[in-house]
Amino acid sequence: MNLSIRHATTFDAALIADMSRQTFSDTFAPDNTNENMDKFLSEQFTKGALMMEVGLKEHTFLLAYADEEAAGYVKLRDGKKPPEIKGTAIEIARLYATKSFIGKGVGRLLMEACIDEARKKEKEIIWLCVWEKNKKAIDFYTAWGFQKFGECDFVLGDDVQHDWMMKKDLTESVF
Repeated sequence: MNLSIRHATTFDAALIADMSRQTFSDTFAPDNTNENMDKFLSEQFTKGALMMEVGLKEHTFLLAYADEEAAGYVKLRDGKKPPEIKGTAIEIARLYATKSFIGKGVGRLLMEACIDEARKKEKEIIWLCVWEKNKKAIDFYTAWGFQKFGECDFVLGDDVQHDWMMKKDLTESVF
């Protein structure tokens, strides 16, 4: 299996939207009610809204492929950062491998690409938010050198959930 990464374009908007909705459902549906998942997907995470994100100047989308099959994606968001972060920063707003490619190196490849992209943009910090109950993701980010620096709320349907804010200082080492 040959893994590769490429920058997405607006021509990839439907693919990214479909992959976003599927990976979100695969990841979070087992731990949330159908009602809250349905409300979130139908009101906030619609295919149309997701397609509109692709091509915005503050967003960078990267697609991972296993041979010719889309295997995951990342959305980097530039511009906004929490006040706790000093210096230049970029957010990993989403990083997902599709279900059939979890554990096959896609996440590693996407994270390497995120860090490379952040360095190309001369960012000092890369940061993200992750659900406090998503231990697998927290362990992945911790292994990459991310550290918790705060918390924020995420509303899924009618459920107010708590996310950890994690960051990695890119000036400290070349990982």
